[in-house]
Order: sequence, then C-alpha cells, then structure tokens
Amino acid sequence: MSTLEVINPFDLQAIGSVRLSDWETVDKYLKDAHGLFRNRNNWLPCYVRIEILKKTAKLMQERFEALAFQIANEGGKPLIDARVEVARAIDGVELCIKELSHLAGREIPMDLTRAGAGRLAFTSREPIGPVVAVSAFNHPLNLIVHQVATAVAVGCPVLVKPADDTPLSCQAFVDILHEAGLPEEWCRFVACDIPTAEKMVTDPRVAFFSFIGSSRVGWMLRSKLAPGTRCALEHGGVAPVIIEDSADVEAMIPSLLKGGFYHSGQVCVSVQRVFAPQSQAEGIARLLADSASKLVVGNAIEEQTECGPLIRPGEVDRVAEWVKEAESGGGKILCGGEKLGDTTYAPTVLLDSPADAKISTMEIFGPAVSVYGYEDIDAAIEKANALPFAFQASVFTRNLDVAMKCVQNLDASAVMVNDHTAFRVDWMPFAGRRQSGYNVGGIGYTMHDMTQDKMAVIKL
Repeated sequence: MSTLEVINPFDLQAIGSVRLSDWETVDKYLKDAHGLFRNRNNWLPCYVRIEILKKTAKLMQERFEALAFQIANEGGKPLIDARVEVARAIDGVELCIKELSHLAGREIPMDLTRAGAGRLAFTSREPIGPVVAVSAFNHPLNLIVHQVATAVAVGCPVLVKPADDTPLSCQAFVDILHEAGLPEEWCRFVACDIPTAEKMVTDPRVAFFSFIGSSRVGWMLRSKLAPGTRCALEHGGVAPVIIEDSADVEAMIPSLLKGGFYHSGQVCVSVQRVFAPQSQAEGIARLLADSASKLVVGNAIEEQTECGPLIRPGEVDRVAEWVKEAESGGGKILCGGEKLGDTTYAPTVLLDSPADAKISTMEIFGPAVSVYGYEDIDAAIEKANALPFAFQASVFTRNLDVAMKCVQNLDASAVMVNDHTAFRVDWMPFAGRRQSGYNVGGIGYTMHDMTQDKMAVIKL
C-alpha cells in the first residue's frame, strides 16, 4: 500500500506520512458502514455517544500543545492561531453533546380537519445513514470536528478524507475518537487518490456527503452523487466590506488586518474587497498597509510568526500573478506585492484595483486586500453584490440606518456590523450562497442535516 508524504509548507521538509487507502479498502469501509446503519441493533445509544465525545474532548485537552504544533507544522497556520483552533475544536466536540438535547421532534396537530380527527402524531429524528466527509487544509482539526464529530454525535457511521496537505491532524482526531471508545468501524480515516475519492463520494451507499473546499470540485461532485444522497457544500467567497464615512477608523483597522491576513488570507470568508468613501479610501488603505507591512512572516511553528506560508509554492506564484495583473491595470500597491521566498508572500494592500482583475472578481485565498473608493454607497453595495459568490460581508458605521441598509441589501448569508467578514463562532449558521455553497454549516445545523424526521401517526 502506498503512502502520502506530508511536508511543512514553509521549508518543504518532510514531517510525516499516512497510508493511502485503495478502493478495495474503501469498499470494505462502506460495506461496514452500510451494514451498521441497516441493522438498527448496531446503533450506538445516545448516552454511549455522549460518553465517547466527553472522553474525546478530555483527551484533546491533554494533548493541546501537540495538536496545535501539528496544525502549524502541516498547515502553516501560526502557532498563536493554531492554539485558538484547538480550543475551538474542543469546544466544538462539547457543543455536539449540548446540541443533542435540541435534536428533537414535535407534535403535529391532526384534528385541523375532520379527516385527521381522532389521531395523535409526533415526529422524532434519526440518523440519515453513512456519511462521507471531504475536508480542506486551512483548519485541519476544527473542520474535521464539524464534519466528523457531528456524525458521531447523531449516530451516523462516517468516512473522512482529509486534504492531502494536512492529513495528520485528521488522523490524530480519528485516533482519539477510537481511543475514547468509538468502535473503529464507526469512523474511518481515508487518505486516498482522486479516483478513489470520487468513487467513494458517489457510491449509492452514501446517505450524506459533506464537502469543504473549492467550488469547482464541490459542484462537480454534487452533480455525480447517487440518487438520494443529501449533501452540504462549503466553498469560498470574495468577501466585501462597506465602510461608511462615520466609521471608527482607529478601531476598524485592527479588525480589517485580522480579517484580511489571518492564516495569510487562506480563509473562505477572508476580507478581500474593501469599499470606502472616495475621500477616505487612500487614507484607510495606507493605514491598513502600514499595519500589514509590520506583520511577521515566517515558519508557522515559530512563536513570533504572524503570517505563515501559503499551503503550496504554486499558490505563492498564483497570488503574485494576480497582484501583478491588478498593478498592470492601474491598481496601486501600497505594501507587499512581492514573493518573500518560494513559500511565502508579503502581506499586500492595493488601492483601486481594476474592476475586472482577478483580485476583484475571484477568491484570492492569499494575503492580499484591495481597497476601492466609492462616491455613492448604493453603488458600492451594487459592486459588492455583483459577483456570483456570496458568503459573509461586513459594514463599518456608527449610523444605525446605514448598518440596517447594508444588512438588508448586501447579498450575504451573514452581515457583520463593525466587525470583519471572517468572524465566526461554531454554533452560528455558516453558509455560502449561490456559487459559494449549498446547505448550512455550523455544528447544530450540520447535526440536523445528518438526521431525518420520522413521523408516527396513532389512531386513537
């Protein structure tokens, strides 16, 4: 059986490896998962699942620093942020336990007409069936919790394929689940090649498909799902920020800095397009550039690093090409705009990039933010809404009317007021609209989607 070598994305040195599963192995895993679900005597009682998840959270807490280092080492997320991710992942496991108490049915009134009289009806929720989860590299532990711990919580057997760049954190979490008492056949770690992954995802034994990653791959896989397979897709956006002239600029800059350059911009709701009043746009852009230019770029495993590498050298080249394209079209580079090495790119702020440039129309997934001046806020909102992607957006203002205008008119699943677009807590709904995704993420919402209603109608 072949292996997948894992490297540190900063120095490109090997840090570990995982075994790749072939189709014969995956087919057996699917057969086991299908059999577990079809025989209801095999289902794990809720209290058993709760005990497993409680022990899982405890084991994660005991291994906190090791898990954080692993996130930084394989994924390039700075240690300071990797520690936040571990804390969120532990909280996420505990949140799965809490959400189980809300996963309930309801009474259905039956005597609304004569036809239903004399009957009592109620619903309950039960697991949907085998889950296949395909995950992304940028939050290699917390995303796995969102896709796998949720399935375990509701009683679905689950197979999880991590991103090829970051399989070690996923494998560590699956191992912890098993150590906590979850039988191995209920959760399988599947690192595999693309043809095997596609065959697994589109297998008719799969009841629910959870995907986090590129829109090109996600929508393609959705088009090939077997009849009856439900799914949730989480892709990226080109997140817009509207700044109104009453905004508290001093408080706003650190927020934009975090939202734009956290994990070197490798976040699906990272700040990318900032629309500011024409008279303030250059000043705001220069303040942001001044702060961005002071960020420490380096190996994510070093304590002082604030911006780590991009996940692959090819991504550095791509970001450099996009920034060069914007500059060639008239955009002004106020800071950065250069490769710092084969694996890192300087935090970059541009002013007035061309409207048709890639940085203005596509998700850059890198450390670059573009600021645009506007004369009319309605026109700025129209530009913010002009792309086929819609995820989270934000507005900075002290004016309640302006805040509500943006909340009502921005095409986004969430609009943050006086906060950056990348804000998230794990119990809120998290969803892309249009080409940015399908269905709703967030732990409680995912658990709901991984279950289904069953109704009992009793004739009295």
